[in-house]
Amino acid sequence: MNRSALFAIVCLSAATWTLGAQAQPASGGAPPPGYGQGAPPSESSGTPMVTPFPITIVTSVEVLRSERTGGLDIVRARGLVSSPGWQSPHLIPITRGEPVDGILDLIFQGVMPTNPAELGPFMPFEALLPVASGHPYKGVRVRSATNAIVLKTMPGYVEIAAPKEDCAKCRGKFFVAKGAEPSAGAPADSIVREADLPWTLRVIKPTDGLPSYAFDPNRLTLVLSEDNRIVDAAWD
Repeated sequence: MNRSALFAIVCLSAATWTLGAQAQPASGGAPPPGYGQGAPPSESSGTPMVTPFPITIVTSVEVLRSERTGGLDIVRARGLVSSPGWQSPHLIPITRGEPVDGILDLIFQGVMPTNPAELGPFMPFEALLPVASGHPYKGVRVRSATNAIVLKTMPGYVEIAAPKEDCAKCRGKFFVAKGAEPSAGAPADSIVREADLPWTLRVIKPTDGLPSYAFDPNRLTLVLSEDNRIVDAAWD
């Protein structure tokens, strides 16, 4: 897949989320790809199985207000995923009814890859969700697998800095655990610090066993040599 093609915007149908109830497409037909906010397709439905999963990290949240549609608000979330294997970005509301704090809570998900991914630069991911005019929300929170961003005004915009280290060039470098110091004389560009890796991390040392191998596309696995050099790594 072309890397730029992954920068997808899933614009959901004008059917919107209002007071915790998800409206269905007015046509009554099948919703367009990426629309469904309910359960994922199942074998009984005759549709290939997919696995929605929270994305790696959310980096910005924006709410745009369209006066031409009677004050419709559109939530726009941007984030990063670990590989080009991610597809179908979408926002899932988890708020039910009118929230006490006035914040609409959303999970930023995508269809996860089916296999471990090699190291590479993070890929941009973006999704939209319309919210009907007259809603009771004063802000919105978007959650990923590793963080959450809250926007306290609607409309408005908030963003955070992208992670320092995507580990695209981790192989061959020395791993430094939190609280530890690198080997004396080790060049700065040959070091990967655990503190700069803000996601689920699995470190496998030469003497470690591997009691389970459940797949998690947001988990970075590092295999170390006896001198703490990263000899292999993958998102799995």
